[in-house]
Amino acid sequence: MTTTLLSTAGELHARACAGRRAVVMTMGALHEGHATLIRTARAIAGRDGEVVVTVFVNPLQFGAGEDLDRYPRTLDADVKLAGESGADVVFAPAVDEVYPGGEPQVRITAGPMGERLEGASRPGHFDGMLTVVAKLLHLTRPDVALYGQKDAQQLALIRRMVRDLNFGVEIVGVPTVREEDGLALSSRNRYLSPAERRTALALSSALFAGQDRHAAQEALRARAREVPATRARAEALSAIGESRAAADAHAVATAVPGGPAAVRAAARQVLDEAARLDPPLVLDYLALVDPSDFNEIGDGFTGEAVLAVAARVGTTRLIDNIPLTFGAAS
Repeated sequence: MTTTLLSTAGELHARACAGRRAVVMTMGALHEGHATLIRTARAIAGRDGEVVVTVFVNPLQFGAGEDLDRYPRTLDADVKLAGESGADVVFAPAVDEVYPGGEPQVRITAGPMGERLEGASRPGHFDGMLTVVAKLLHLTRPDVALYGQKDAQQLALIRRMVRDLNFGVEIVGVPTVREEDGLALSSRNRYLSPAERRTALALSSALFAGQDRHAAQEALRARAREVPATRARAEALSAIGESRAAADAHAVATAVPGGPAAVRAAARQVLDEAARLDPPLVLDYLALVDPSDFNEIGDGFTGEAVLAVAARVGTTRLIDNIPLTFGAAS
C-alpha cells in the first residue's frame, strides 16, 4: 500500500474518502502495538474507507522533568510501518499546525477522574492529552478513532470527553499487545537495559498474579452458587463425601480476605519482591478500579474493573493494566 505523508489539515481535508475514516493517534516511535491498532482500523474502515495515523509529540502532555526532548522521533520508520499495517495517510503536523497561536489558552479539563492515578503522578498530563485529542479529532474529522487499552485511564477519559462534549465520533479500544515475555509493548521499553528489563517484567507478572487469584475466586464462587444451602442437599453431599468441599467453597468465596483485597494482595506480593531486585522496581501505584470513574472498588463490587500498575525501573516509567470482571457479571 502506498502511504501518503501529510503535514497540514488542509491537505488532509482535500482528500476524497468514499467510506469511513478511521484514525489512530500516536506520538510516533511505532511498534507492533500501534500496528495492531492500524490493522484494526483498516478492518473497520474497509476497502472503501481511509485509515489515518497521526504522529505528533504533544508538548502539553509532558510535565517538568519528563522526557519530551528524549522522546524518540522515527518518522521514516513510522511511515513504513504504518503503510505495511494498512494506513492510507500518515498525518505528521508541526507544533504550529496544531497550536497556531502558541500554547492554547482554552484547554480541555479532565475533571476528577483526571486527578487520580496517572493524573496524581503527572499533574496536568490528562488536560494536555485531552486538549490535543480534541484538536486532532477536529483536524482529522474521523468517523471512528482507535486507542490502546494499555493506556486505560486515557481511554476512559477520551470516551468521557466524547460523550460529555458531544463529539460525533465512535471510540474503539483495542486490547494491549504484549511481547513474548509478557511485557506490554511501549515506546519507552527501548530505554531499558537488559537488567532493567528483567525487573520491569514484574509489572505484567503482578497483573497476571492478580488475574490468577481472581480466576480462582470466581471459580469458587461459581461452585458455591451451584451448592444450595438446604438440608437435603447437605445430606446428599455428605453421603458422597463432598460436604467439606462445598463448605470450603462457600467459606473462601465469602471470606473478607477474598475479592478485590485478595487480588490486590497477590499483585502486591510480586511487586514487593521486585522492589528488592537489582535494579529495583520503584512502585508508583497499584490500583483496582472501576473503569467508569477510576475510583478504587470495594469488596462488594460486581462488574467490570481494571487492575492497574505504574512503576519506575531506572529512569524509565512504565504502566500496565489488565481488565477483570467481578461477581454476577462474570
